[in-house]
Amino acid sequence: MDKILDTFQVEDTHYASFANKTKISIGKGKGVYAYDEEGKKYIDLTAGWGVTSIGHANPVITNALLEQGQKIIQNPNSGATYSPARSKLISLMHEILPGNLTRIFFANSGAEANDAAIKLARKATGKLNIISTVNSFHGRTISTVSATGQDSHRERFNPLIPNHIFVPYNDIQAIKEVIENDVAAVIVEPIQGEGGVNVPDPDYLKKLSYLCTRNNVLLIADEIQTGFYRTGPLFASDNVKIDILTMAKSIAGGFPFGAFAITENVHDKLNIGDHGGTYCGNPLGCAVAYSVIKYMLDSKIWENVENISKFTFKKLNEIQKEHPDIIKDVRGKGLLIAIEILDENITSSLNSKCLDEGLILNVTHGNIVRIFPALTITKEEMEEGLKIFENSLNKYKRFN
Repeated sequence: MDKILDTFQVEDTHYASFANKTKISIGKGKGVYAYDEEGKKYIDLTAGWGVTSIGHANPVITNALLEQGQKIIQNPNSGATYSPARSKLISLMHEILPGNLTRIFFANSGAEANDAAIKLARKATGKLNIISTVNSFHGRTISTVSATGQDSHRERFNPLIPNHIFVPYNDIQAIKEVIENDVAAVIVEPIQGEGGVNVPDPDYLKKLSYLCTRNNVLLIADEIQTGFYRTGPLFASDNVKIDILTMAKSIAGGFPFGAFAITENVHDKLNIGDHGGTYCGNPLGCAVAYSVIKYMLDSKIWENVENISKFTFKKLNEIQKEHPDIIKDVRGKGLLIAIEILDENITSSLNSKCLDEGLILNVTHGNIVRIFPALTITKEEMEEGLKIFENSLNKYKRFN
């Protein structure tokens, strides 16, 4: 216990406190399980906020790290030299990306990919305004905060970058009313993640794409959270014409990595020096991302996502019917799921009870429990986690 207390003390004393931290110190993980420094076992239904897509400590990742780390981690002269690891990843992504997205660039995070997409959209079009949606989340850089449609993220950082227009999500008419106002791009999450797992109408993205094309406006699909089979298909914007696609989280299974892909038309309007980055496309990150994506493809991970999703929604809907006085809604797609609780105080108590019983959940907006585990999770593991959640619900009702 002294070791854990030392960890708490060091972080509480010297680490910048930008988050309300849970008092557990995780020492290791395997698959969907995480273990604290004393060895207590937890089921992790957060996947590190959606990044450990193929589970903790997957040998596919550790082997890639070791193999590439023994060769070279960072190229001399950085991205100004060629890299076989980068070329290998580019070739694989060229096979899986929509056919019109012919140019790829690698970043270090989702925020960085979105930041670049917004900047380059303005350069490519010569226009200034960016349309975003209410309750969206696009990152924590000053540029992506400015594009995020949540006052709680925006208001504390004035002055923000101007020329951002916000419209209600899943509302095509609202976009029609502002899209002619010197608009460079619309940036949209196919499913809003941090904003509460809000799922739009099935034809929302196609209508939005048509509207953008008709008005000579670029469409940026922020697939940071939804990409790489999180919602079932490879990308939630599959079969929709996109001009810029941003990716991160699941792309490298927990290694900090991101990417964006653009059309040849957008690429032709950009110049040498318009973008870059010291670590962008570093060989180590590229090797890990390649190994993760290849594993997903070889294992047909989308089949597991579909099967576990059906089971999970069936079980959660049953739990909701048993507890309509606590659970307002269950929604999502694939393995990006939200349980909306009626009261924030109930959510806090439930989350605490689940943690005591060895279940790690994510709570956003005070009353929304997000479930987005490793895509490799088995039915038995998900059942184990949902059983803890259900038992915690029953305990709450028994003592309140």
